[in-house]
Order: sequence, then structure tokens, then C-alpha cells
Amino acid sequence: MKISARNVLKGTVKSITLGGVEAEVVIELPGGSEIVSVITKHSADSLELVVGRTVYAVIKASDVMIGEPHSQKP
Repeated sequence: MKISARNVLKGTVKSITLGGVEAEVVIELPGGSEIVSVITKHSADSLELVVGRTVYAVIKASDVMIGEPHSQKP
């Protein structure tokens, strides 16, 4: 498989929460960090996602948002 995205993270499916048409998939990365992806239930079924399965998250740089935590005013 060839892809143009350069950011590929290997992890393990930690949880899958099914909604009406979507599935929220939590992926645990080595070191304990987590990422969350919302995909269609159809995609989750097609990928045969189950808790404990090793997966690769492919992230296009243009889809990443970075923010700062809210600071509390004294």
C-alpha cells in the first residue's frame, strides 16, 4: 500500500464507542498517549476493528490542529 501521508502512528485499539452512524475509536500509542478518531460504523466494520487490535493511524499534516490550554486569570 502506498500513501502520501507522512505521519503514521502505530497503536492498539483501546475502545470503540458506537453511535448512530459513527464509531469513536480510541487508539493507545506506545508510551501511553492516546488519539481519538471518529469514523463511520461501516469503516469500523470493514476494518474489522476490535479492542486490542494493532492498527496504524494515518494523519495528514493539513488535518492537524494545535491549541493551547485555557489560562485562568488570577
